[in-house]
Amino acid sequence: MTLLAPSILSADLTNLSLQIRLVETAGADFIHCDVMDGHFVPNISFGPIIVKAARKITGLPLDVHLMIKNPDKYLENFAEAGANILTVHLEEVVHLNRTVNKIKELGMKAGVAINPSTPVALLQEIVDFVDLILIMSVNPGFGGQSFIKNSLRKISETVEMRKNHNVDFLIEVDGGINNETIKPALKAGCDVFVVGSSIFKADNISAATLELKNILNNK
Repeated sequence: MTLLAPSILSADLTNLSLQIRLVETAGADFIHCDVMDGHFVPNISFGPIIVKAARKITGLPLDVHLMIKNPDKYLENFAEAGANILTVHLEEVVHLNRTVNKIKELGMKAGVAINPSTPVALLQEIVDFVDLILIMSVNPGFGGQSFIKNSLRKISETVEMRKNHNVDFLIEVDGGINNETIKPALKAGCDVFVVGSSIFKADNISAATLELKNILNNK
């Protein structure tokens, strides 16, 4: 199963309804929401209000990625806003098992993300409990960055860890994904592909979405 998750971080938020509908009708599987607070990462994006707005626009799963300090304080807010998947960063959460369990208690699927410099091995004690592992393939904070190539090795390591633990979490990659970089990430074993600029900055959003979906479907 391969899934495309357009990131509305790169969308025109003044025309969010149309832009979400364009990717939805072209075959998007998730809508990815990058939440940034200007502290954990050097940028500010949006919070539960935009997630709630997206929930009113689409029936697709909302894949919410929290790049924020103290995410435990806001789990309920994003559950109420309509998040289906809520991902927190291993680097920020002290009691990760407790946080993952709380996300699930709130009715969401739980994801854990790691930054480019964080080893996959640090996920060893949480992979039995999560629904998704997110491999950041850029340093988080801004859209439009170039793909970090050693992310491919980290995807492969995560695939091997999933196999060794006999679990079935999704492996997601986020950062610098386009028509070229999506192919090696797919080959490495990734399941969910977050794409921002390559979709929402394209001249034709629907065509860009469809082209990426075709790459995934023709693997």
